[in-house]
Amino acid sequence: MLIMPLYILDIGGSAKTIGLFSFLYILPILIIFPFGGVIGDLYNRKKIMVLSDTFSGVTVLLLAYLSYRGQLNILLLFTFQVVVSAFYGVFDPATKGMVPQIVEKENLSKANSQVASLRIIAGMLSPIIAVTLYSRFGITTLFLLNGLSFLISAMSESFIDYSHKAKVRKVNAKLILSDLMEGIRFIKSTTVIFSLCVFFLVSYAFIHPLFSVVLPIFFRASLKYADTYYGYLQMVLFLGALVGSVIAGYVANENRRKKTLLVGIFLIGVSTLLYTIMLQPNVLQHLGNDTMLYLSILGFSLFLLYTSFMLVGIPMQTLIQNATPKDYMSRVFSIVSLITKGGAPLGALVYGLMIEHISIHVSALVIATIVGGICLKYILNFNKSIEVRIDE
Repeated sequence: MLIMPLYILDIGGSAKTIGLFSFLYILPILIIFPFGGVIGDLYNRKKIMVLSDTFSGVTVLLLAYLSYRGQLNILLLFTFQVVVSAFYGVFDPATKGMVPQIVEKENLSKANSQVASLRIIAGMLSPIIAVTLYSRFGITTLFLLNGLSFLISAMSESFIDYSHKAKVRKVNAKLILSDLMEGIRFIKSTTVIFSLCVFFLVSYAFIHPLFSVVLPIFFRASLKYADTYYGYLQMVLFLGALVGSVIAGYVANENRRKKTLLVGIFLIGVSTLLYTIMLQPNVLQHLGNDTMLYLSILGFSLFLLYTSFMLVGIPMQTLIQNATPKDYMSRVFSIVSLITKGGAPLGALVYGLMIEHISIHVSALVIATIVGGICLKYILNFNKSIEVRIDE
């Protein structure tokens, strides 16, 4: 996925194409999430994970075959991405719903941090590997390895020690809708969860496209670094997320969660502003568009942003796991994911169209100002919208 924006540009795509791809990447996940959550509460979560990864692997291997035969085009690429995203929409709620069932309650925060850290470590290695493989062997090799990784993941999940108690209920559309509404009512009644969901909804809509759409275009159009350095910047994102997840795992106990959330929200505003400042032509001209100084400051802004996201995201995930009955854990997480990430696909689509008419540095600075205002509002109103004891 880290390479896809570069690949789309290389085969003749534009900012609108990348924006549309980001839109189609996220939208199916959001559409499937609520139903995936209900399915995760009704059926064996382990089997759901294994089947989702297996089907995803087969789909991506078919992409590798089409690419090898020279039959791959943007339309097919978009279609297959929709399918893989749909499988993930079923996979993710089942995964998050399973964790509280195989980890003791007092260890949830550290477990969430450890799972996130391992995922991020893999993510730190992947950009450099991906850029190297793409530049030397092309996109077919990446599709092949990605497809195999899904199948290996499915095999590993089959060894999870997990037991499922089947529910004696007739599954139909009415039941699914009823379960879904039950999860929505729970979230609305829990002030802390609902408030943070709204915060992420707005911030994701503005912030996510800055990296999924703006960064690859800005890197290719305005900077003079080799593609390898794009991989380094992507690696810095994961490094920031790793640091944030480790910090959140050790400081986000019940006495410190509020402070961790406040710091995370504050840093989101600061890092977004710093990132957009680095996109300004005067800054680029002064520091140079091919210097290590510029690359270091740009990388630091990306590092800080992803650190801050983890400082908010992991405590939020832990408090949801603590507050939610296990029988509808998956559907609550699916609805939370739907709300928090709901603005991202629309934001990506709008950015892709907007950049065709408005310069990157102007639009990014306006967005950063809006994000800063949102973060400041949440900090000032924190005690009103979120309970002092986060876990209650």
